[in-house]
Amino acid sequence: MTPEALSHWLAERPRVLDGGMGSELLRRGVASAGRLWGVGALLDDPAAVRDLHRDYAAAGAEALTAATFRVAPYSLRRFELEPRAAELAALAVGLAREGAAAAGRNALVLAAWTTLEDCYRPDLVPDEATLEREHAATAAVLAASGADALLLETFNTVREARVATRAAAATNLAVLVSFACRENGRLLSDEDAGEAAAAVTLPGVVAVGVNCTRRVDTMPALVRIAGTTDRPLIAYANDAWFADDAQWLAAMPAQPAGFGRCALAWTAAGARLVGGCCGTSPEHIAAVARALAG
Repeated sequence: MTPEALSHWLAERPRVLDGGMGSELLRRGVASAGRLWGVGALLDDPAAVRDLHRDYAAAGAEALTAATFRVAPYSLRRFELEPRAAELAALAVGLAREGAAAAGRNALVLAAWTTLEDCYRPDLVPDEATLEREHAATAAVLAASGADALLLETFNTVREARVATRAAAATNLAVLVSFACRENGRLLSDEDAGEAAAAVTLPGVVAVGVNCTRRVDTMPALVRIAGTTDRPLIAYANDAWFADDAQWLAAMPAQPAGFGRCALAWTAAGARLVGGCCGTSPEHIAAVARALAG
């Protein structure tokens, strides 16, 4: 899909994104989903991945996020899976399309793409040469996967996001970019979310926003971003899914209806693509769809 086509699609009305992939698969008992955050499920239980996509599409998701979060050659290399990068990316996109078809829905499929190292550890971001080389390799794999667009998500520094965005835009596919934030509109690196959005507002980038961020911290980040970019916004918050290395995500989980009301507030701030991140389920996305429809 071209940037122009995706821009037009988002301009028509706020659109519903799906919810958490890895966290929901784990909740459903797919233990392998914890390996490379979804890659294990592609290898061991692809039917579970397809079924989750089906459930999100049936809940009202108009865009499905393929389980390509850690399909980057850089990530797979450590597990001696790098030769299978293209195969796994195509499988992930195909499963999303199969899930949408099973639900009788015509949903866009976005290829997820994240940081080279831990998305919660900005201190681990590699040097510039490594970023350039490895994100170019990821771009090549995901551009050939059959996805409609590229979703760069959970980026934690301006430096890496800028490099990845340039690589993504060079594919000529539509690009969306989203940052992981803490309180007061700051990235995990403590950089300003508005400055981050300005740095990735490049030709080919259709929307910029916030993901894997507490609900209470999502709106301040959106406000910062709205002040520095002319692109529509993206918002899909974390819902109390955290671990020892992500204590800032600790919160009381929202009931689906409450999460839907949060999504409606994000659209008032300029978000045109809203959904859920880790900790959310098809029930949350159904509530988002109902809120937007109302």
